[in-house]
Order: sequence, then C-alpha cells, then structure tokens
Amino acid sequence: MPATAEAPLYQTIYDVLRRHLEAGRLPAGLVLGEVNVARAFKASRMPAAAALKRLNDEGWISTFSGRGFIVRGEEAAPVPLRIELAAAGLVLPAALEAEPTPRNLAQRIYPEVEHTVAASLAYGRFQLVESALADHYRVSRTIAHEVLTRLARTGVIVQEANQRWYAGPLTASSIAEHFEMRWILEPVALRQAYPTLSEQQLLARRGRVVRAAEGRRGISEIEEIEKELHVDTVGRCSNSQLLHSLQRSQLLLIATHSTFERHQSVEEITTMLAEHRAIYDLLLSGDVDGAGQGLEAHLRRSLRPNLEIIGRLGPMPAGAEVPYLQPAAGR
Repeated sequence: MPATAEAPLYQTIYDVLRRHLEAGRLPAGLVLGEVNVARAFKASRMPAAAALKRLNDEGWISTFSGRGFIVRGEEAAPVPLRIELAAAGLVLPAALEAEPTPRNLAQRIYPEVEHTVAASLAYGRFQLVESALADHYRVSRTIAHEVLTRLARTGVIVQEANQRWYAGPLTASSIAEHFEMRWILEPVALRQAYPTLSEQQLLARRGRVVRAAEGRRGISEIEEIEKELHVDTVGRCSNSQLLHSLQRSQLLLIATHSTFERHQSVEEITTMLAEHRAIYDLLLSGDVDGAGQGLEAHLRRSLRPNLEIIGRLGPMPAGAEVPYLQPAAGR
C-alpha cells in the first residue's frame, strides 16, 4: 500500500519500514522502539507501537534483552545499534517529509482516532474531550474539532444537547443488532460488487488469508484481512446508500478484534480464516450466490463468540487508555 495521508498512520509506518527491511536498507542490530519510530515519522507512539508489533508478529524484527525491537541479521544476536533512523538509512516518502497542512494533519490522525474510539466502546460509554485530543496529537483545536465532526458523520460518536461529544457503549444487544445489519446487507452488496472485482484482486486477498492461516498472524493482520473482505471487496458495491448503512456496523465490529485480542481463541481465528478462504474460492469460481450465502453464514456464526467474549470482557486495560476518552455515565 502506498504511503498516503488517507492510509491509517500505523499502516504507513509499517509499509515504509517493511520496504526498508525487505531491501536490507536498515542495518542489523538497529534498535526500533516506539519513541524513535514515532519521532522519525512525526507521529504519536500508538501507531508506531502498532506497526512494530505487526513487523515483529511477521518476523521482520525481533525482541532482545533491551527495550523495543531489533533488526535481524545473519548473526543470532546482533549488537544493538542505537542511532536515529534517518542516520541508519530511513528515507521517508515525500508526502511525510513535506510540512503538513491543517487538512493533511486531520487526515493523518483521523484513522487512528477512529479505530481507538471504536475499539474502546465495548468497555462502556465515553466522552471525547476536544482539548485533550488536540493536546494528545499536538494539533490545534480546529483540527481536533474537524476529526470529531468527521467521526460524528460516520455515526461512531454523537454531539449531545450539552455540546459535548459522546460514544458508546457497545453492548451485547447492540453487537447483535450490528451483526444482523451486516448479514442482511453484506451479501446483497457482495452480489452487486462482484462484476467489478478482478481475478487478480481476489487471488491476492485469498493469498493473504492462506498465509495467515499457515503462519503467525498479529491482530493488525487479522483486522486487515477482515477489512479486505468486508470493506474493500463488499465495498465495491455501487449502491452508496446501502454502503452508508453498513459503514458504522462494519467499523464498530471490525475494531473489536483489537478489543477482544486477548480473549479470542486460536480455533475462532482459524475458523474465520477458513470461512474467508471459502468465500474467495466461490467468487473465483463464479458462484456469486454461493459466496453471498457463505458470507451470511460466516457473519451469523461469528455473533455467538463475540457475545461470549463481551460477557467476560472486564475493565479496559490500563495500556489501552487514552487521555481524550473519559468514562461517562451510561444511558
């Protein structure tokens, strides 16, 4: 994926670092941590941490006795090298090197804020504090307000009569409602999208599912696989009203993979990947009706394990808290 302002920032960081690692542009032993990666990409530590976790999950980097991760080399334990990433050979895309405009800043932080908020809602109801959001990302209140307004347009948050922004909670009953929306609408959207899908696209997405089923997979990889089927593939549907109706339910449920990461069983992830592969196989064989039926069955089956997890979720882990999301009294 090219590095663009529209891509989630963690994805951009991951893509750039992976390309450097694939090409051998970063020296063995280079220490990659949240702080130096965030500094190099002019980002916060959260997307840096997500990108590093995915690179580690996929075996591009590894842990060592110190903090952070280390670039692997031919030696089993290369000597840690602690230098700035630019000095180590990191070259940023021009879009990241350029001085960001207010619009680009809003676009850059929006995907991370959207995902963070959506992934938090299973823990309760929250108030989003505009000033804290601005401070957290070191942007103006105007940019923070633009991000919150865009979130409201997706239906993830609402501005109530007191002019404050609120989100959640995502309860067992609302999860069931969102899944029902999806199993009714996604098969219809898939049938409409099918004529626009190329064999090359479907083979590439199927290949990613197969690789995840055969090897290690981090939560970022699982969310990307979910997005490729349910958003990128289904989203080729030309009915914009149908897609708008789906958007909020998809966003909230796909983000729960991060929320439920520690509670999902290996068996559930394996089953999910097998179902995705079967749907791609049906699409590749031209059986679009069978693919639609498989998609509906996949979503119906997925409801129960999600309800079981939310029933035993417990409080939000301390490491998942962000200053701009403050617990609020429920409704």
